[in-house]
Amino acid sequence: MTDLYSTSIIKNIYKKPSKKSEITSQILYGEKIRILKIKNRWLRIRTFNDNYSGYIKNEKLKKGLKIIFKTNKSKTRIFSQNKKKKFLPFNSRLPVISVKKKFIEFERGKWVKRKDIKLINHKEKNFVRILKSFTNCKYTWGGKSYKGIDCSALIQLYYLYNNKFFPRDTKDQISFKKGKKKLIKFSKGDIIYWKGHVAICLSRNKLIHAYGPRKKVLIMNIKKTIELINETAKLKVKKIIKI
Repeated sequence: MTDLYSTSIIKNIYKKPSKKSEITSQILYGEKIRILKIKNRWLRIRTFNDNYSGYIKNEKLKKGLKIIFKTNKSKTRIFSQNKKKKFLPFNSRLPVISVKKKFIEFERGKWVKRKDIKLINHKEKNFVRILKSFTNCKYTWGGKSYKGIDCSALIQLYYLYNNKFFPRDTKDQISFKKGKKKLIKFSKGDIIYWKGHVAICLSRNKLIHAYGPRKKVLIMNIKKTIELINETAKLKVKKIIKI
């Protein structure tokens, strides 16, 4: 088994070794993986941060990156000679090649502003700031970035940014922490689970979630959302936990 780091801005994880297969998750820049099996141009891998397994294309992988920083914005501009604008997603992990004034070089000829990154051990207690930065982001099954994100990834990214393990999928998240089946009053930090869906309360009245039926990340009224999901999907709240 070999340990490598991805140097793709975003790399898809597939259920099977084919681009026609379902995308189940994604790997961001600087994320560490373990190769379990090699099959033609495909690798069966397991991620270090959440023990997620699947298949990726065997490209843009490096050994021994020394990760120093992580991106702190939903989109972090990459500065290079390439005129086309490119961005790193939130929680990309970066090494340092050189430092020049207010910039750090993380890959040969590629720079980011120092103000857009934090040291790898930095912890962010303000989950509201992080989650709200994804407001109106497109809903994408298996997505983990500003280009598209799903409901479980929106919650998981906060934990991963703080270097804490948290499962990738709702079916695993729901059993990871103790919680309650019902609450009379909701409060900031309550994570609400339905079968196959999750949202988090920003206050006593508002929640945020990557909502598939409306195809984007939305801030909605808690009570009305629970009623809507019950009416349209026939799903009741299964569990409430604290972030």
